Amino acid sequence: MKVLDLQCPMGHRFEGWFSSENDFAQQLNRGLLECPFCASKDIHKCLSAPRLNLGAHKPAESPSQSPAVQAGDAMPSTLHGGSDAIQALQRAWLEIAKAVVRNTTDVGEHFADEARKMHYGEKPVAAIRGQASAEQVHALWDEGVEVLPLPIPDGLKNDLH
Repeated sequence: MKVLDLQCPMGHRFEGWFSSENDFAQQLNRGLLECPFCASKDIHKCLSAPRLNLGAHKPAESPSQSPAVQAGDAMPSTLHGGSDAIQALQRAWLEIAKAVVRNTTDVGEHFADEARKMHYGEKPVAAIRGQASAEQVHALWDEGVEVLPLPIPDGLKNDLH
């Protein structure tokens, strides 16, 4: 099993698990890979160190033995997988997106019409999601309909497990 660090042009980093390097290349060429954050299909591998299981771990150094590091000595986050804060935000965003999918009904391209009907009392209010153009969203906002654009990649819309 190969675990690869992947990234889209927006800088979103994520992991992909593949049976081989060839499996990764085939899925990439067939357009099967997409960023779980923005749905971009422009994915590339990041540099990463292999993980080797060589036995027992070295004991941790005591603080007096640890080398001093200045802020200027740190590697940029884009070179070592992103900061912990960015990774935590990405995990939180994925959990929110999954919760939205679990707790809403997909009305597809009828989103603007359905939201408008609920707003004007023509239909009971319900938690929905779907597709709307930027123009449709702005029109809904102008009418006082409270909607929130939230891009959800196709991979999150269905339960894969």
